[in-house]
Amino acid sequence: MFDKLFKRPSTIARHLNAPLASERASFLSQCAEDGAAPDTLVRIARELVVVVRELDLASGHLVTPAALDAAAEHWAKQQKRRHRAHTLRWSRMLFRQTATAWLSYLGRLCIPEPTPQPFALLINAFVDYLQHERGLSAATVANYQWHVQRFFADFSARQRPFAEVRVEDADAFLARQGVHWCRVSIASSAKALRAFFRYAEGQGWCQPAIASAIESPRLFRDETLPGGPAWEDIRQLIPPADSQQPRHIRDRAILLLFAVYGLRRGEVAGLRLEDLDWTNACITVARAKQHCSQLYPLTDEVGSAIVRYLQAVRPRCRHREVFLTLRAPIRPLSAGGLYHVTSSRLHHLGVQTPHWGPHALRHACACHLLAEGLSLDAIGDHLGHRSLSSTRHYAKVDLAGLREVARFDLGGLL
Repeated sequence: MFDKLFKRPSTIARHLNAPLASERASFLSQCAEDGAAPDTLVRIARELVVVVRELDLASGHLVTPAALDAAAEHWAKQQKRRHRAHTLRWSRMLFRQTATAWLSYLGRLCIPEPTPQPFALLINAFVDYLQHERGLSAATVANYQWHVQRFFADFSARQRPFAEVRVEDADAFLARQGVHWCRVSIASSAKALRAFFRYAEGQGWCQPAIASAIESPRLFRDETLPGGPAWEDIRQLIPPADSQQPRHIRDRAILLLFAVYGLRRGEVAGLRLEDLDWTNACITVARAKQHCSQLYPLTDEVGSAIVRYLQAVRPRCRHREVFLTLRAPIRPLSAGGLYHVTSSRLHHLGVQTPHWGPHALRHACACHLLAEGLSLDAIGDHLGHRSLSSTRHYAKVDLAGLREVARFDLGGLL
């Protein structure tokens, strides 16, 4: 492996003679399979030589995070003392990242046991109930779990068993969140707590009637109406088709899926190569909330954008997900990464919108379809809504249509 990265015999010999040469070569081969560029492999190889010299790896013991941090700090100070770095930050970070990835690959990194969550058994049972009995989507389950965990972190400070929990504990928790949260967020937390306490009451973990006594703040009509950028802003948001930058080529395909089909970020993150049917020009989307798949015709513009990304930009690797990171380590683009793709471009263009993530483009898609005259049924089918009530919200934000009605001349009928 080293003779492929370096040309000078002395450099190759230095890497071969350093400790754990075969383990380092194996790791570099894995990085190459994951799509790492040649320059990246050279940087990793050089840093690995530093790692094996700074860490005591001859004993075969696991390396603790504390030992890794100490070695990274020692190396960073050496680099600064030798005037090879102005600050400690980058040398320390590169050492820590490379060492962590390599030691994890070897199984030599000591991963400490996670700190147990307060009342973890109760939370896990509730999560299992939401997943397997109620059949909620992964995003909804994660949202409920997060709110319940925050409540238990607050309740554990009282040092009382859960059997003694009272509705006042939930009210006090929500009141404390109100210092930082808006009414909509507090209402979401109250909804999650009600769901948990209904389950807890059914299991006999606590006193009855707590769930029904948890109150939410009042939400005014249309307070939670969907909001997104104007369709003209969406056109500016999507990178041009003739862009040569790899990031723009990838992001164009992603943003078109959000804008044209109104997909959720989890649905785009979950797209796999086998979901693209080029023979019939179709794309299959896995709907997490409905636990089903939906077939869409692949438009020429979206299809061309995806084809260009696959041919010119997407790294060749073992992953089957369509959208991947551009830099090593190559991995599927997460839902958080898709949020950054959208929000960074919206902020760069200075677009004024209540929301900055992919859901803003979903709202813009729905409002655009409504303005084009499509029925609520058709829009609901396009967005994958389970009920028409979910789509009716968009009728309330068609302000342009309401203004046209207001200007309509009734011909003296009034």
